[in-house]
Amino acid sequence: MIKTGKRIKARKRFSEEFKRKIVGDFEKGIMSVCQMERHYNISNVTIYKWIYKFSSYNERNVRIVEMKDSQFNKVKELEEKVKELEQAVGQKQINIDYLEKMIELAKEQYDIDIKKNFNTPHSGGSKRTGKE
Repeated sequence: MIKTGKRIKARKRFSEEFKRKIVGDFEKGIMSVCQMERHYNISNVTIYKWIYKFSSYNERNVRIVEMKDSQFNKVKELEEKVKELEQAVGQKQINIDYLEKMIELAKEQYDIDIKKNFNTPHSGGSKRTGKE
């Protein structure tokens, strides 16, 4: 439609059910706002308005921050790294417990005190004496 030389955009109307579906998909993580913008050809401003209006946990004056795929992948990688490190710490703790039990058994059965006094000064080794 052209009226006085300017193009007039047809205004789209969406049902409340559709708006709630969009917000639900966003909350479930099915689609990001950018993906919905491209898929449904709706501006991201409109989608954010719907999120503020219909979302169960988003409120006005609270900024919604979406992570890009690369950031999301980096967070996943870091979570995996934390998981691996926690497993490694667990294994080390098992080893420490095992060694402490072995020290305890050595003391009980063989009367060997492996954890001897740690405060005792070290022997001088081969120091030079005044006689040469």
